[in-house]
Amino acid sequence: MTEPLSAEQREAIGWAGREGLSDAANRFHYFRLSADDRILWGGYDATYHFGGRTARRLELDDAVHLRLARHFFETFPQLEGVRFTHRWGGIIDTCSRYSAFFGTALGGRAAYAVGYTGLGVGATRFGARTALDLVDGLETERTALRFVRTKPVPFPPEPLRFLAIRGTIRAYDRLDRTGRRGPWLAALDRLGLGFQS
Repeated sequence: MTEPLSAEQREAIGWAGREGLSDAANRFHYFRLSADDRILWGGYDATYHFGGRTARRLELDDAVHLRLARHFFETFPQLEGVRFTHRWGGIIDTCSRYSAFFGTALGGRAAYAVGYTGLGVGATRFGARTALDLVDGLETERTALRFVRTKPVPFPPEPLRFLAIRGTIRAYDRLDRTGRRGPWLAALDRLGLGFQS
């Protein structure tokens, strides 16, 4: 999050409205203006630690934040010198097809919607309604969807999981640079895994 921008800085970047924006890369950035004219800038990295380790100390990675700052100034060179006042990181919930998946537990008395992959805010209303339909045992347009009826392929065990995730990140980087999917992403496509599944 940047410090508040002046009116001149806002004018220099041409952001007249308060639209929420993102780029169209596979490893995308998202950015928004706050009520006090700061730019919230995030996205790009989704760091995976071997074994799925989680810890507070793993959430703030200087290299990740420096890379995001560099990307910010490549996008907004007019704002060179603007300071960042806040930073945070965290864990995203994902699955092999990079979209939410649904189910029931406890003999149908509880429903779940998990695996939003950082896109949960926009999809939670749909997820909640779908989960309610499932727990009520209703057959609706939502529960008939293939991605509601099917589960994603589980991630492989370690160390294959770590290697596959690292390889996929490199492949998406290459795709964003060259526009070519390459053999690894083509194989994932055939298996119904990843962003294109």
